[in-house]
Amino acid sequence: MEQLGFRFSDIKILLINHAHYDHCAGSAGVKQLTGAKYFVMDADVPVVESGGKLDFQYGADKEMQFPPTKVDSVLHDGQAVRLGGAVLVAHLTPGHTRGTTTWTMDEAEGGRTLHVVIVGSPNVNPGYKLVGNKAYPQIAEDYRHGFQVLKNLPCDIFLGAHGGYFGLKEKYEQWKRGNRDAFIDSGGYRNYIAGREQAFEEEFKRQSEGKR
Repeated sequence: MEQLGFRFSDIKILLINHAHYDHCAGSAGVKQLTGAKYFVMDADVPVVESGGKLDFQYGADKEMQFPPTKVDSVLHDGQAVRLGGAVLVAHLTPGHTRGTTTWTMDEAEGGRTLHVVIVGSPNVNPGYKLVGNKAYPQIAEDYRHGFQVLKNLPCDIFLGAHGGYFGLKEKYEQWKRGNRDAFIDSGGYRNYIAGREQAFEEEFKRQSEGKR
């Protein structure tokens, strides 16, 4: 951030996409360093504030736990977060965690408005029980709801919680070579979501049939 010309201490709002340690373990430190207000989707608040101990899958795994962090503002599906002229909208796309959040925003560029989607995570992690999950009984239904939301979002610029979702490295190299539209990838977004949904359904079918 500093290299891009911003001051880290100027951060006013801290957002995440879901409450796993690799996405929120640094939140307590960021709040301490900046005084930023922490906004988290309602269903992920207990996990964040327990330091991961209330996560349905990893709660007992100390390696997956992180410093408990107080949430300052509880988000709800469809809520907009505003700061200055920036507006981001939180979309609940659950399953990966109960409160997995996909963010959208509109970007004006060259006389056009581009729809930006920052995908939370539609992945089924190893060990996730999609059938008969006592800790998260509605997990399969939540995944399906999340995929429906994702399929209905207009997308020009495809971003995500991990660079690998949207080919960050490759697109950035194209951008450096002068392709200012390198990140415009509606087709890539649709293909990614379709692929993740197919992987979910295949795993659900496998588990439903009692296969290991």
